[in-house]
Amino acid sequence: MSDSQSVDGIRAKLREIIFEAETPAGKAFDLVLLWFVLLSVGVAMLETVEAIDAKFHHQLEGIEWFFTIAFTIEYVLRLWLSKRPWKYATSFYGIVDMMSCIPAYLVFFIAGGESAFAVVRVLRLMRMFRILKMVHYVHGAEVIWHGLARSKEKIAVFFFAILLIATIAGTLMFYVESGVEGSRFTSIPMSIYYAIVSISTVGYGDMVAQTDLGRFITTILILTGYAVIAVPTGIVTSELIKGQETDKTTDACPSCGVHGHLADATYCRRCGAKL
Repeated sequence: MSDSQSVDGIRAKLREIIFEAETPAGKAFDLVLLWFVLLSVGVAMLETVEAIDAKFHHQLEGIEWFFTIAFTIEYVLRLWLSKRPWKYATSFYGIVDMMSCIPAYLVFFIAGGESAFAVVRVLRLMRMFRILKMVHYVHGAEVIWHGLARSKEKIAVFFFAILLIATIAGTLMFYVESGVEGSRFTSIPMSIYYAIVSISTVGYGDMVAQTDLGRFITTILILTGYAVIAVPTGIVTSELIKGQETDKTTDACPSCGVHGHLADATYCRRCGAKL
């Protein structure tokens, strides 16, 4: 067997382990990566607790670098094993994989001592994007993602309608409440904020209507919120039901890494590469 055939065999085996979830090795790889994601996010959270960080800073930093190197190796392997590396690198999953490891390396290029401290903290907090890597491995995440994507136009129209209602109601609240002594309705934007809070039925209590007419408008806004609060859920649920396919496989595209192809699919549903 020639060296090239040996390398091709190794690549084929690694591609099966990393990109597929049907084999025992592929399932084990996905399980290990899931635990790595969860543990690395936990470490990032613990580093923000001053008492814990002060006592275990070096240990947490060492663990963080272990996960960073592991995710870097995974990312490089995925690029090497992809038939179209650039296609994978610019895909959603590729960007998430890159974001899971790049912040640790970027801090080496930040200079300036104390003035750069805030930037370094932001870069380190970017590690929390690792939680998005879970969509690689959690079964059903693809269904939810596509349900949200298919319903984006309807949800956009819904939110635009809510924004119009909030704008009109906020303007009315400003003219009704702004003349009251000690009123927090000092501008139309602040009043629109109050309208949005009322429609969402959150009710922070930082702004309160003091006139009878203002209370009446607030009541209408709250009732409107109860009437429409379930609309986005209904839209997404409808699209999820429509998009369910019982014969989808977990096979991944060797070019871009996307899952969820039909059992008889020949080409990738996203990038068009041959499966």
